[in-house]
Amino acid sequence: MGSPKEVNLQIEGMTCAACANKIEKGLNKLDGVIEANVNFAIEKTKVVYNPEKSNVQDFEDKIEKLGYHVAHDKQTFDISGMTCAACATKIEKRLSKMEGVSDANVNFALENVMVDYDEGQVTTGDMIEAVKKLGYTLKTQTSKEETANSKEEEVRHQTGKFIFSAILTLPLLWTMVTHFEFTSFIYSPDMLMNPWVQLALATPVQFIVGAQFYRGAYKALRSKSANMDVLVALGTTVAYLYSIFLGIEWQINGQVGMPELYFEAAAVIITLVILGKLFEVRAKGRTGQAIQKLLGMQAKTARVIRDGNEQEIAIEEVMVGDTIIVKPGEKIPVDGQIVKGESAIDESMITGESIPVDKKTGDVAIGSTINKNGLLTIEATKVGKDTALSQIVKVVEEAQGSKADIQRVADRVSGIFVPIVVGIAIVSFLVWYFIVQPGDLRAALVPAITILVIACPCALGLATPTSVMAGSGRAAELGVLFKGGEHLENTRSLTTIVLDKTGTVTNGEPELTDVHTEPEFSEEEVLALVASAENSSEHPLAEAIVKGAKAMGVQIKEADSFEAIPGYGIRSSIEGKTIFVGTRKLMQQQNIDVSSVENNIAKLESEGKTAMLIGIEKQLAGMIAVADTVKETSKSAIHRMQKLGLEVIMLTGDNQRTAEAIGKQVGIGHVIAEVVPEQKADQIKILQQMNKKVAMVGDGVNDAPALAVADIGMAIGTGTDVAIEAADITLMRGDLHSVADSVQLSAKTMRNIKQNLFFAFVYNSASIPVAAVGLLAPWVVGAAMAFSSVSVVLNALRLQRLKLKGGQ
Repeated sequence: MGSPKEVNLQIEGMTCAACANKIEKGLNKLDGVIEANVNFAIEKTKVVYNPEKSNVQDFEDKIEKLGYHVAHDKQTFDISGMTCAACATKIEKRLSKMEGVSDANVNFALENVMVDYDEGQVTTGDMIEAVKKLGYTLKTQTSKEETANSKEEEVRHQTGKFIFSAILTLPLLWTMVTHFEFTSFIYSPDMLMNPWVQLALATPVQFIVGAQFYRGAYKALRSKSANMDVLVALGTTVAYLYSIFLGIEWQINGQVGMPELYFEAAAVIITLVILGKLFEVRAKGRTGQAIQKLLGMQAKTARVIRDGNEQEIAIEEVMVGDTIIVKPGEKIPVDGQIVKGESAIDESMITGESIPVDKKTGDVAIGSTINKNGLLTIEATKVGKDTALSQIVKVVEEAQGSKADIQRVADRVSGIFVPIVVGIAIVSFLVWYFIVQPGDLRAALVPAITILVIACPCALGLATPTSVMAGSGRAAELGVLFKGGEHLENTRSLTTIVLDKTGTVTNGEPELTDVHTEPEFSEEEVLALVASAENSSEHPLAEAIVKGAKAMGVQIKEADSFEAIPGYGIRSSIEGKTIFVGTRKLMQQQNIDVSSVENNIAKLESEGKTAMLIGIEKQLAGMIAVADTVKETSKSAIHRMQKLGLEVIMLTGDNQRTAEAIGKQVGIGHVIAEVVPEQKADQIKILQQMNKKVAMVGDGVNDAPALAVADIGMAIGTGTDVAIEAADITLMRGDLHSVADSVQLSAKTMRNIKQNLFFAFVYNSASIPVAAVGLLAPWVVGAAMAFSSVSVVLNALRLQRLKLKGGQ
C-alpha cells in the first residue's frame, strides 16, 4: 500500500447536517478511502485515501452523483512565449495533468489560460513553475489597461524588428528577382551576388531578428515537443548553412561564376514571418474590441456625499451604501436605487431600447446608463464587479476564453501536426537525395526546407478562437450574451423554441383594454367608480385599471369602504353607492342578471383578456377588461424564427382559452397551457424525447428548472436582473428578435470557423505535396504561411460587422 494522501474539498449545495452525513457515508464506501469527514459549518470535506486505489476525481464524481457540487477556484493567467497552436496545446496538457486542476483552457488568440482548480491541492505558484519549465511565462492577469499597453508594446517591438529585417533583406530579394528571365533587364550590382556580401546581410537577420525562433525551438525541444519555431528555425538554418557551404565551395574553385545561394530564402522567410506576426498581433487586438467598447461605457468618477460634503472620487472607490449625485447628461456610476429626484434615463446600452425610461424615487438605476434631464440622488447597491455592466463583461470574457467542441478537434490535430511535418520533410529529403536526383544535396534540400516552412500550424490555431471572440463580441453588442463557446456552437442546431408567455411573448404588465357600459350608465361615471374602488386593492389587475383610468383623465375618489372577496372580486362603497367588480359568481350572489352580456364576455376572453363584471346598486352597469398585452415585436420575431425553420411553441400556466388567444395573435399554433412552473421542465423533456433540440426562453427565475433541462436555456434579462446563472444565453433586450439573432449568430460564427479551418487545413495539406515535388520556392511559401494567419483573423473580423434582420 502506498502512503496515504489527504485532500480537502469545498462542497456546495448542503442545506443541513443530514446532507453532510449523506456525503460522508458515500465517500467512506468508496474503495481506497481510509477516512472521510464532512464539516457542514465550513462546507468542506477532508478525505484520507490510498492513491493506488482511488483519486480526487472519484470523490468529485461521487459527490456530484449524490446531488452536490465540488466548488473550484478559478484563475485567468496571461501567457507569453507562445508562437503557435502547438504551444497552446502543450501548456494546456501540462496544466490539465496537474493534481488539483480539473480544467485548463488555453486561448491562443487571447494569449491566456483559464484554469479551474482546487487551491487545497495546487497553488498558482505551482502552475507558474510548471509552465516555466516548458519555456513559457505564466502570470496573473493584469488590468485591461496594462494588457492593452503590453499589446501596443509588442506591436512596436515587432514593427522595429520587421523594419530592421526588411532593410537587410531587400538587397537579397533584389538579386533573387533579377534571376528570373522576365526580370533580367533589371539592373543588379555584381557586388550583391558575392556570397560573402550576402552572408553579411543575411547573418543579422538570421541570428538577431530570428533569435526568437531559436529560443522558442530550444524551449520546445527541451520539453520534448515541436512547434512553429522548430520548423522556421530548422528550415532557415539549413538554407543559411548550405549557402555558406556553397560559398566556401565557390571560393575553393577559384570564384568561377556565381553559386546559386539560399541566403535570400532564409532571410525572406524570417522577414515575412515577422511581418505576418505583426499583422496578426494588430488583428488579434481588434477581436477584443467588443469588451473594450463595453468597458468604455463605464463612468470613470462618481460624485458622492461623504461627511456631509460632496466630493468626486474614482469609480473604484465607491462603496455600497454611498449616496451619489448624478446631474443631467452624466453617466450613472454604479447600480443603485433612486432616493430623490425624477428623470428620464437612457438605458439603451443595456436594453437596446432607444426611448429613455422615466424613473422616480424608489426605482432602480443601472450603472453606466445616462441620466437625461433631472437631478438624481442615488444610493449605491452594487459596485465594482457586481454591477450589471461588469457582469456582462465577465460573461463575454468567459465566452471568449472557453472552447467550442470543434476547437478541441483542431487542437488535437495541431498538437501532432509539427512532428508529422518534420517526418515528411525528412522523407522528402531522402527520396530526392537517393532516388530522384541521387547525390544532389541542393535538389534534396529545397523541397525539405519548403515543407518545413509551409506547414506552420499558426492559421490552424487561430481559426476557432478568433471567430469565437469576434462572434461573441458582436453578439454582446446586439444584447445576446453567450455563456460559453460551446453554447455559441450548439445554438445553430436548435429545432424547437419554447417560449414562456408572461414577460416573454407579452409585456408582463396587465393593461386596461376595454370598458363596456349598459345604456343607462355613462362610461366616464362607471370608470370613475370602478377605478376609485380598485384604488384600495393591491392586485395587479386593480393596478392596471387604476393606471388606465388615470391615463384617460378620470378623477379618483376616496372609497368609504372596501372589501376584497377572494376568488370573486371586490365590494366597495363610494359616495353612498355600492359597487361590485368581479366574476359571474359574484354577480349571481348579488342577484344581478348578466345574461345580456354573456356573448361579450366570451368574445373578450377569446381575445385573451380578463373580463370583470360591474354592478352598481344591484344593477349591471357593464364590464371592464384587462389584458397582458403582447410586445410590439413578438409577432414579427416569431415569424422570423419560423422562417428560419424553427418550430415555435408557447408554454404557459394560463388557461387554455387565453393562451390560445395570445398564440393566435402572434402566430403560434402549438400552445401548451395550464402548466405549473414545476411541470415546465417535464414538458421540455417530452419534446427532447421526440428527438428535438429544444431552447427554452423564459425570465430565468420561475422558469429556472426548464431553462436548465433544455438543450439551450435563454433567459430574458433586462436591467440588473440578468439571469446569467440559470441560462446558457442571456437576452439583454426584452425582445424576441434576440432569439432569432442568437440562432443566426451561432450559424454564421460556425460557418466562419469552418471557413477558417478549411482554409488552414487545405492550405497546409495541399501545399505539402506540391512542395515535396519541388514546385514551390521557400521564399514563396514563407510569404504564403505568414499571410495565411492574417487572412484567418481578418475573416473572423467580418463577424464584427455582421448585420441581422432583427438586430441593430
